Amino acid sequence: MTIHRLAPTPDEYSYVFGGVEPRLTVKPGDIVEVSTEDCFGGRVTHPDDLPSRVVPFAELNPVAGPIEVEGAEPGDLLAVHFISIVPARPYAISSTFPLFGALTPTHETAMISAPLEERVWFYDLDLEKWTATYRAHSSDYTLELPLDPMHGTVGVAPASGEVRLVVTPSTHGGNMDTPELRAGTTLYLPVNVAGGMLSLGDGHARQGEGEVCGTGLESAMNSVIAVDLVKGGAPAWPRIESDDFVMTTGSIRPLEDAYRISQKELVDWTSDLTGLDTLDAYQLVSQLGLAPAANVCDPNYTMVAKLPKWALKSAAAYGGVHGRLRAAAEEYLVGHSTR
Repeated sequence: MTIHRLAPTPDEYSYVFGGVEPRLTVKPGDIVEVSTEDCFGGRVTHPDDLPSRVVPFAELNPVAGPIEVEGAEPGDLLAVHFISIVPARPYAISSTFPLFGALTPTHETAMISAPLEERVWFYDLDLEKWTATYRAHSSDYTLELPLDPMHGTVGVAPASGEVRLVVTPSTHGGNMDTPELRAGTTLYLPVNVAGGMLSLGDGHARQGEGEVCGTGLESAMNSVIAVDLVKGGAPAWPRIESDDFVMTTGSIRPLEDAYRISQKELVDWTSDLTGLDTLDAYQLVSQLGLAPAANVCDPNYTMVAKLPKWALKSAAAYGGVHGRLRAAAEEYLVGHSTR
């Protein structure tokens, strides 16, 4: 097992997918310990630091990488397994933004009503109790929330030499903001350029489905990932596998089209895994599938479609790569403390 370390300095973070030289080169099966900044680049340090004043829009969501994977070619599939995701600071930050979020006028959804007030919430994180403390601004209401760390932004370089700002999710992954990208899951991404060029960031100590206000509990993270390669296995859209579910994604506007993409991808994957024809797979997904919203605030919305793996009987996705990476993760964790 080869272990690498990726700890970018402030000037080494990227704000785009594509068009960036690799910061690290790894082989399939390698493990990477990676540090990431919060979505504000560490610039919001006090509730009076309004993000719109201290963070230029083009510098939101810094990502660590790219990580080049040896042997990855267009048409291959990159498997990224999250071994651990642990907040790097004793606090996390959430905020409302003017012209950003699901329940406010935005640049894409123009309304006469005024933008939301910009407000910042600081959450104390307790890594021993594994909780985050919510405190209301306008009352003494408090509540302990369980931590559920995830990475909101994970992706590869887009196809055809395209360069995309990190805030927009699409077929290359990107700012999907799904809580499903937690420790123990494997993300499958299509390789579009040689080396794949994987980048990640935008850690959330937790986030509700939809990320309705536009931010989760934004947190710098110390994470560990394992990377593998499936030759010729590229999906059309990013896919996710946990111990209990296979999941597909779709990222586009309007939201119903993101839903349709994710559902069609799940029907197709279910058909491939079980040998069912399309309509039989459609019927199975219709009766057992789940459809959590990932984000309804980014330039593209993201939907997830989920099917419990017991419905697949003994079928294993991509030759059982999730299980192999899960075993590698357990081996790593035996000798390394992540909390």
